Amino acid sequence: MSFSERRLTRERSLDITDKLFRISWLFVLLLTMLAAVGYAALYSAAGGAPEPYAARHMLRFGFGLVLMLCIAMVDIRFIQRLSWVAWLGGVVLLVLVLTMGNVGKGAQRWIELGGMQWQPSELMKLVLILALASWFHRASWERMGNPLFLIPPLVAVVIPVGLILKQPNLGTAVITAAVGGAVFLAAGLRWWKVLLVVGAIVVAAPIGYTQLRDYQRARIDTFFNPESDPLGAGYNIIQSKIALGSGGVWGKGFLKGTQGHLNFLPEKQTDFIFTTLAEEFGLVGGLALLALLASIVLGGMLIALRCRHQYGRLVALGISMNFFMYVFVNVAMVMGAIPVGGVPLPLVSHGGSAMIMVMIGMGVLMSVHVHRDVEFDDRQREL
Repeated sequence: MSFSERRLTRERSLDITDKLFRISWLFVLLLTMLAAVGYAALYSAAGGAPEPYAARHMLRFGFGLVLMLCIAMVDIRFIQRLSWVAWLGGVVLLVLVLTMGNVGKGAQRWIELGGMQWQPSELMKLVLILALASWFHRASWERMGNPLFLIPPLVAVVIPVGLILKQPNLGTAVITAAVGGAVFLAAGLRWWKVLLVVGAIVVAAPIGYTQLRDYQRARIDTFFNPESDPLGAGYNIIQSKIALGSGGVWGKGFLKGTQGHLNFLPEKQTDFIFTTLAEEFGLVGGLALLALLASIVLGGMLIALRCRHQYGRLVALGISMNFFMYVFVNVAMVMGAIPVGGVPLPLVSHGGSAMIMVMIGMGVLMSVHVHRDVEFDDRQREL
C-alpha cells in the first residue's frame, strides 16, 4: 500500500474524536479573542451596559462557535459535491430579496427567515467561493488558458454581483467581485487577463457613476471633499476622523470616549465600531486589533498552504480573502481612505446574520483544515 493510500485510509477512518483533535484550537482562540474585543466595544457603545448590544453579541458568537465546530466535522468532499447546489440556492435567495425583501435605509437587502433578518448577499459570497473552487479544483494550467473554460465561472460571478447591485448594495457587490477574482487568480488565471478586466472597469467607471443612486454618488463626492457638506453627507466621516484623532497614542480610556458617548459618532455599534475602539484605546489599541485581525487572515492562509488538495486550497484562500476584504473596507472607510460603504467589522460590529455567516465560513475553513489530507475521487472528470 502506497503512502497516499495509507493516508486516505486514515482519513476515511477518522472519528469525531480524531476530527476534534485536528481542529486548530489556536485559530478558535483567535476568533474568541476577537469576539471578546467586540463585546468590550459594544459594551462601551451602549454607555457601559451589556444591553442591547454586547450580551446578544456573545450569545450569537456562542451559537456561531458551536455551528462552526459542527461544520468542521463535515467531510470537505461532501461540501464540494453540494457547492453548485448551494450557489443556486444563494441566487434564488437574492432574487427573493428583490421581490419580497424588507426595505431599510433606501435599500432592499434583507429577508426575514426564522424570526431573524438575513442578508443573502453575505451567504452568496461564501457559496460563490465554494462553486468556483469546485469548478477549478481539477483544472490544468492549459485549461485555465482557454477563454471558453472561464465563461461558466465568470457567469457565476456576474449573476450574483448584478443581483446585489440591484438591491442596491455597492460595497458588498464590490467585495463579492473581488473575492471571486481572488479565486480566479489562485486557480491560475493569467495576469494579463486580470489587467484587461481592470482596464475595462476603469474605462466604464464614469458610465457606472451616472447609474448610481443619488446617495451613492453623494458618498463618492463626499469622499473627495467631506467638508463640502459637513452637516449632511460629510458628517459621518468628519466625526469619525475627529474621534480617531482625539484618541491619540494611548486613548482616552475605556468608557471615556467623548465622540461616541455624546452621540457625535454615527453607527458607533456597527459601521464605525473601529472608531469607537480607537478613541478609547488610541493608536496602540487600534494597531493591536489590526494585528489580531491580521493573525486570523494569516491563519486562514496557512490552512490553505497545508491543504493537499486544490479544492481546499481555493476554498481556504477565498474565505481568507473575504475576511480580509471585510476588514480592509471597514477600516479604510472609517479612516476616510475610501467612500463610506456600510460594511461591518467581522466579529466586532453588532449584527446577528453577519456574525453567523462569518462563523459558517470559518466552519468550512476548519473543515478544510481537518480534512486537509483527503483525496478526491479519481473517477471525477478531469477538467
